[in-house]
Amino acid sequence: MTKKIENMLFAAWAAAFTAVMGSLYFSEIRGFEPCELCWYQRIFMYPLAVILLIAVIKKDAKAALYSAILSGIGGCISIYHYSIQKIDALSSSAPSCGMVPCTGEYINWAGFITIPFLALTAFTIIFVFSLIILKQSKGATQS
Repeated sequence: MTKKIENMLFAAWAAAFTAVMGSLYFSEIRGFEPCELCWYQRIFMYPLAVILLIAVIKKDAKAALYSAILSGIGGCISIYHYSIQKIDALSSSAPSCGMVPCTGEYINWAGFITIPFLALTAFTIIFVFSLIILKQSKGATQS
């Protein structure tokens, strides 16, 4: 495995780890109760931190397949969640999703950065690095 692939694996892990720590900060320190869609995003993000850490330690680029799948699904959930927060036509028809409404915005930095936006950013970083790793490791094995 090349140093470039190792660095990309580490960067993907760092994004996942930061997202996990951020979600725990918002819920455990700031006291923001996660809504149902936030829980689904956590279900896809938390394993990524573990899978990518193991991949970094073992120098296993094959883990990028799993991280691409998990981050792709998690990213789709984040897009939906962010959409129902920011698009009025969707938020009015959004189903009730438990005690905490999924349309609520605990944070709204600069008018567009919400918790689902932060999750989407992390999922996108992981997804892009995973695809690049898969492409480069496939090219390295064919050479």
